[in-house]
Amino acid sequence: MSSQHGNDDDTPQDPLTEMLSKLLGGNLEGFDPAELARAAGMPSDPNTLAMMFQQVQAMMASSGDSPVNWQLAHESARRGAAAGTDPSVSAAQRRDVEEALRVAELWLDPVTDFPGTGLTGRAWSRAEWVEATMDTWKQMTEPVANSIAAALTQAMTEQLPAEMAGMVGGAGSMIRNLGGALFGMQLGHAVGELSGDVVSASEVGIPLAEGTMALLPANIAAFGEGLDIDESQVRLYLAVREAAHARLFVHVPWLRSHVLGIIGSYARGIHIDTSRIEEAARQIDPSNPESVQEALSGGMFTPERTPAQEAALARLETALALIEGWVDEATAAATTNLPAAEALREVVRRRRATGGPAEQAFASLVGLELRPRRLRDAAALWAALAQERGTEGRDAVWSHPDLLPTPEDLDHPGEFTARSQQRAAADADVDAALEKLLAGGFDETPDQDATDRDADGEGGPEDHGPRG
Repeated sequence: MSSQHGNDDDTPQDPLTEMLSKLLGGNLEGFDPAELARAAGMPSDPNTLAMMFQQVQAMMASSGDSPVNWQLAHESARRGAAAGTDPSVSAAQRRDVEEALRVAELWLDPVTDFPGTGLTGRAWSRAEWVEATMDTWKQMTEPVANSIAAALTQAMTEQLPAEMAGMVGGAGSMIRNLGGALFGMQLGHAVGELSGDVVSASEVGIPLAEGTMALLPANIAAFGEGLDIDESQVRLYLAVREAAHARLFVHVPWLRSHVLGIIGSYARGIHIDTSRIEEAARQIDPSNPESVQEALSGGMFTPERTPAQEAALARLETALALIEGWVDEATAAATTNLPAAEALREVVRRRRATGGPAEQAFASLVGLELRPRRLRDAAALWAALAQERGTEGRDAVWSHPDLLPTPEDLDHPGEFTARSQQRAAADADVDAALEKLLAGGFDETPDQDATDRDADGEGGPEDHGPRG
């Protein structure tokens, strides 16, 4: 007699197969969402999971342009932000933040050629940070998410057990939506966790809320715990960093799209090695549900990096280092009268170089690390340029992406000017040759004809030697 799940014997069914079968078939009787949640690295609160999977089923029943359920990601992020204590910003905190950012703007005026932005400072709760930044998270991760969803669709379709092939049939879009739903849940969870760590709108190195300066008072208080530094100094130092980020991105309008473009270049090359999925599937013990989680956490769906992706990541790392190095150096110059500035500078440097647990979770999800490992080298380069050229000359380097320092320049910051002059001279030679070709290129053919005539003995005396 058949079992409830269609088995003809007592052999336990592969738990991953069983979960997928129930989800795709719409049969949720006996389905334990906590199992799939654990496999996806999600919290297992029953009410939260019930809501999530209702949304997943509703999404899978409809079609959309995007394979990722961004509404699910947004709601998951909001739940993550509210998981701990997320008090509303008080009127006093709001005044403190606004005042700190006003002072920061004044302190930056003498140390950078970029003028003030005129932006109004804001104080956010964690939930407000999620609301203000979610569109940028979508823009930043959508290329990665789409590529991963497409790769997962192919991989999962190829690896489905034979007994499920007939059931799935033309349900490739449903599998794609399932992968997109799981990605949305995980992304939202990672963003929600990150909301408990970040102290400002631009801490990850790019302005997550374009055209805004903002600080998170609750997270600043947590950041300052154990530092034995007055909270007002911590707030003011972080306000200067936030204002410096804002000035850089407002007055270098191509910079934000430059960083996002590098991420897009990385995403276009994503692929998943199906042989790794086959190997992981062979290691799953159908009688042990924990083996499913172990397989997933072991990197079964982790994209492998191609040489082109490695190059994109190197460009991203350099860009983030240059951004953070400039902000670090400008902040140091602006806060010389702040007693705890040097100690706070070192704390922030270490924090940005290593990243917190939430930032690491985001990196493992999308395969991107938004950490400027070479922050110190970049800060040293900007300091050397300020000494050599003044703040105006230093900041002029941001006028075009082709002028930005390279990884080689970070290795030898003292030689940047010489190398940049060599590159400029080479570019000038190319431009001059191109201009000559475009302006007088059609004169080359008669000259060549004359040379050919000379070779044939047809040229006259006037064609040889200097003209009189």
